[in-house]
Amino acid sequence: MAIPKPWQGSHLHFLGVMGLAVAVIVLLFYALLWKAGNLIELPDLRIGFYNFCLWNESAGRLHCHQLPELEALGLPGAGLALARLGVYGALVLTLFVPLPLLLTRCKDGREEWQLAVGFLAAASVLLASGLGLFLSFTWRWLWLALLGPGFLALGTAQALLIVLLTVTAAFPLGTRNNKSQCENC
Repeated sequence: MAIPKPWQGSHLHFLGVMGLAVAVIVLLFYALLWKAGNLIELPDLRIGFYNFCLWNESAGRLHCHQLPELEALGLPGAGLALARLGVYGALVLTLFVPLPLLLTRCKDGREEWQLAVGFLAAASVLLASGLGLFLSFTWRWLWLALLGPGFLALGTAQALLIVLLTVTAAFPLGTRNNKSQCENC
């Protein structure tokens, strides 16, 4: 794959790309760690990547279903595991994006740029497929109005990942004429 010609004088571009990367990381941390992967978090319903709790009328409280019960409800254990792998794998790959971007900026390295683009592409595909799998398995219990801030954060992170991938692939961060600014990188 041929590397496009880098923007000259792209300090603002670099800061924008790094800001987008940090925003995606923050959104993924919020949705997957702070909110524990819960897409719906209501007093009578909690559905997430590790929680599947439905209201039990006879007990008068939430009942959280485990794997054998989930399979009886029609939720495949292997499918849920793949969905988790996708969304949490996207978080891990996104954590590795800023370093190759910084090295690309400092060294004007083709390999580092390709690595960053690869991480972004893989993270985008993993997040979309993991979230899509999960939503396809749990669609019977989900309503658009019930989806909470965790889902909004994951959706926004997906959109920003696509923007970040597009900008990074189209406009590499390397600067051939400004190597002196990164001698200490």
